[in-house]
Amino acid sequence: MFELVKSGGWLMIPIILCSIVSISIIAERFWSLRREKVLPNHLVANVWNAIKKNNMSRSDIEALSKQSALGQILSVGLINRNESRERIKECIEERGREVVHDMERFLNTLGTIASISPLLGLLGTVIGMISVFAAITKHGVGDPAVLAGGISEAMITTAAGLTVAIISLVFYRYFRRKVDGIVVIMEREAIKMVDVLHNNR
Repeated sequence: MFELVKSGGWLMIPIILCSIVSISIIAERFWSLRREKVLPNHLVANVWNAIKKNNMSRSDIEALSKQSALGQILSVGLINRNESRERIKECIEERGREVVHDMERFLNTLGTIASISPLLGLLGTVIGMISVFAAITKHGVGDPAVLAGGISEAMITTAAGLTVAIISLVFYRYFRRKVDGIVVIMEREAIKMVDVLHNNR
């Protein structure tokens, strides 16, 4: 394996670094976007029951905001529950933008890796071809061993760059779609909360 990487030349270093960063982001986003961490089951129903029983204290609201992304949004609505319906919605939307920004953390970096990895592979191809032509100019085409180094460098960097790019792009699209789906659910749950708070007055 080391010999294969070594054959790819110095451009394998940034490609390998990109792969390490990409894998780290993918693992971190899988952990951070778990459903129980973002959208716990029956959270709105539990909050509604607590409101009906007058059991929702300030400390309970603070605890709710630390439990999940949805909890952060609902807690803002609860803190401002004595305001008008429009004001509650504004507060929820403001906090929602912050929560979505947190859920999209590192995704731009993952998208950038998906974009630059094939370019690094292409650059390796160009450098490998330059080496091949330089070898042809110096030694002619009679000795295949002289040409093998440049050709292997071109092929290995291209394959490595494309592999990193494909994996990064797949998970970039996956996490984008997942965040979009979470946002839709959170908006629906937040509207339920606004209705509950407004009708409970």
